[in-house]
Amino acid sequence: MTSNPVYIAHVRTTDQQIQTVSEHLSEVAEIAEKLAAKINVPEAGEIIGLLHDFGKYSTSFQDYIKSGTGLLNPDIDDDYVDAKAKKGKIDHSTAGAQWLWQALSKYGKNGEGKLCAQILALCIVSHHGKGLIDCLQTDGANGFEKRIKKPDDLTHLSECTQNADQSIKCKAKTLANVLLVETMFKQLRLVVKSASSETIRQFYMGFWTRFLFSCLIDADRINSADFENPEQARHRNQGVSWPIAIDRLESFLAKQQNNTADSAINAIRRDISDTCKNRATQDQGIYTLTVPTGGGKTYASLRFALHHAEKHNLERIIYIIPYTSIIEQNANAIRKAVEQVGDDYPWVLEHHSNLEPEQQTWHSKLVAENWDAPIVMTTMVQFLETLFSGGTRGVRRLHQLANSIIIFDEVQTLPINCTHLFCNALNFLTLHAKTTAVLCTATQPLLDKLPEKTKANGQLQIPPENELVADVGLLFEQLKRVNISNKTKPEGWSVEEITDLALSEFKDKGNCLVIVNTKAWAQALYVQCSETVDKAGLFHLSTHQCSAHRSELFQKMRERLTDNLPVLCFSTQLIEAGVDIDFASVIRFLAGLDSIAQAAGRCNRNGRMATATVHVVNPAQETIDQLIDIKVGQEKTKRVFHEVNGDDLLAPEVMARYFDYYFYERADQMVYPLTAQEAGRTDSLLNLLSENKSNIGKNAPLHLKQSFMTAGAVFKAIDAPTYSVIVPYGQGNELIKDLCGIPKQFDAKRYFASLKQAQKYSVNVFPNVWKKLLEQQAVIEIQGEGIYYLDERYYSPEFGLSTEPVGKFEINIL
Repeated sequence: MTSNPVYIAHVRTTDQQIQTVSEHLSEVAEIAEKLAAKINVPEAGEIIGLLHDFGKYSTSFQDYIKSGTGLLNPDIDDDYVDAKAKKGKIDHSTAGAQWLWQALSKYGKNGEGKLCAQILALCIVSHHGKGLIDCLQTDGANGFEKRIKKPDDLTHLSECTQNADQSIKCKAKTLANVLLVETMFKQLRLVVKSASSETIRQFYMGFWTRFLFSCLIDADRINSADFENPEQARHRNQGVSWPIAIDRLESFLAKQQNNTADSAINAIRRDISDTCKNRATQDQGIYTLTVPTGGGKTYASLRFALHHAEKHNLERIIYIIPYTSIIEQNANAIRKAVEQVGDDYPWVLEHHSNLEPEQQTWHSKLVAENWDAPIVMTTMVQFLETLFSGGTRGVRRLHQLANSIIIFDEVQTLPINCTHLFCNALNFLTLHAKTTAVLCTATQPLLDKLPEKTKANGQLQIPPENELVADVGLLFEQLKRVNISNKTKPEGWSVEEITDLALSEFKDKGNCLVIVNTKAWAQALYVQCSETVDKAGLFHLSTHQCSAHRSELFQKMRERLTDNLPVLCFSTQLIEAGVDIDFASVIRFLAGLDSIAQAAGRCNRNGRMATATVHVVNPAQETIDQLIDIKVGQEKTKRVFHEVNGDDLLAPEVMARYFDYYFYERADQMVYPLTAQEAGRTDSLLNLLSENKSNIGKNAPLHLKQSFMTAGAVFKAIDAPTYSVIVPYGQGNELIKDLCGIPKQFDAKRYFASLKQAQKYSVNVFPNVWKKLLEQQAVIEIQGEGIYYLDERYYSPEFGLSTEPVGKFEINIL
């Protein structure tokens, strides 16, 4: 009697234990079902989980995996195949999609079954590629049809249907019926009804598909990782007790209040915090928290978030922060309030930068971060890449945004070209995924009041009553601590003049912060002052320093400022949004009025002086032709300076005027425009992800016409790193050695721990810088994992990463 063959999905590297295809499909289906329940279609998640690797039942795939894992003996097995030669050529993701298309596309009089089948099939065929495939390709071809009609000799559908375990086939047939179509279509109808234009309707349909895709990707990665490392499964989805965190925070704030001087500013901060707590019981939706810098937004927003999460039974709180330099500061502040020694799990997860490689290896798929923590702190770049980037690396986190509260710290840093994409995605999450959002800033960018001509492309839906602070104007008057001094002049300021002003303020006030627009200017001014200012009190900050390096510099500056010791700091704009530091004088290079207002938040922050001044200067020479946001911001600020003429430049109504000019001027940029080189034609990312009406194949018989893969491939959040490199600063040296020492027998647990620590010791660089580093052979790849580290000769203790050996580079501000 012949025993039934064993069909292998994975083989564990440590002990050669086999996970069968049936086990993997059933387990992924169970996880995906729970995740898809967040948008009320658990059955949809279950069926794509059940069929995603259906193609692994083919003889071709089984030969491939057995040879690749050494389960075949080339000396005795006639059908031995070379795994390396066949790598990437065994299609095991199309068969399940074809099976599902055949089962569902026949239902519905108006193509309801075809729409639902297309959505589910897209998720399945895309799960091992570079993200969701193009429904319409850039040449107008019907990409979906091409994939779904792929020949049987390449997809092995017939063979897999014959070979598949009976339990899998029975379950699939039970799920794939008219009830599934009706359930999905009911939810899709609600989604479509909530859209105010055809562009937004089509965007929502595509985003709903991406959400399901996220459920499948994460379920697949979780199951694969937990099979490889079984002990880590018990640490997942432990649940969270918000009352514990609330009690700890309230106790912490009470102690803080007792130990804090009873000043007017502290009384206002307490009022803001109490208001946030009292408003937390309200319905879910999008809220604004418009508070001047130094108004205590971190703890006030946390208080709202914890009480709101308990009220609505939410899963997590996610902080979206503009710069990695602020993540550690805010994470430590929150840990002080809610974490205690002996907790079963860490409350706060810091996700600093993307060290996961662009092309994922099997190892990196096992250890990728999926934001499974009660409180997650990450950057706007990571958030936008989760929403819109290609591949499978970022999208696996998308479903974690559901059943959550998202706090946007300094939301005005949103890249202008992502405006409509961001608004539509956030509206979708708050309307259809049980998400609450809070937009925190002193300079609200009016994302619910975009220019009339752009409204059909999407703007935020924020009820007027959802401002958490009642009288914003009065609050700004009460917390006013600085004046803006417009010192711009037609001919601009020379480096010598700016240096003299900085030294004068430094000597007169005891400390001074100078915020510039480019790294070159920060370095030039630092060098200019290094001969006259004691090195102990002279500081330089830029994003070419790793987060750990900047954190140490911040700590040293705070200590010196507290002890009334001299501090002169030259920094790029990374210091101006959300950094808790208090200077007596600030000089700001001309920029957008929102940036100037944020810079003012670093001046007289705690009201120790009756008033202080932020001096705005314009350098005579500044290389910012590529920094369009700064250039346009400068122009609109000049206009406001001329019109307001000495009035309160930080007042909310003045800021509203600035954003009105800024958004109107750049309305065409808010759709994320693309060049012909990027998209095959002049187009926009919003169009590719919605109607795709400029595609020459627009009349193709498809319900979804989005060019998902093309859009994902070209999407880059502004200031998003293209390359990330671990630098040899402090503990970074040891982490580099540890990562390089990973044994051939892969230790995923150790790798994950080291990689997580290495986030603080990494620097993100743009392609032009990366090219120079490669030319200098200054970056080295770690064991073929797509992770790189920097040669120690290219990291300066003053300026951080350099494209020349330290000590040899020249400062050039022109």
